Amino acid sequence: MNTTRFAIASALAAALVLPAAAQAQGNMEKCYGIAKAGKNDCQTAKSSCAGTSKTDAQPDAWISVPKGACDKIIGGKLTAS
Repeated sequence: MNTTRFAIASALAAALVLPAAAQAQGNMEKCYGIAKAGKNDCQTAKSSCAGTSKTDAQPDAWISVPKGACDKIIGGKLTAS
């Protein structure tokens, strides 16, 4: 049972670190204002952590996208508004 819990905890920890790791590699950028409700990558002014944005296209909620892609997405911004 402990092995199963450890495996689940490890998988969750890895999933939470992936957006930050990709961002650190320099080939990704934060794109604000395009995340669906509950699909943001990190905390916002209105929500405490990833996956907790309250509305679609919340201006301060972001997701990681490949560098240069945010400019091509309708409503995408490189800074929070």
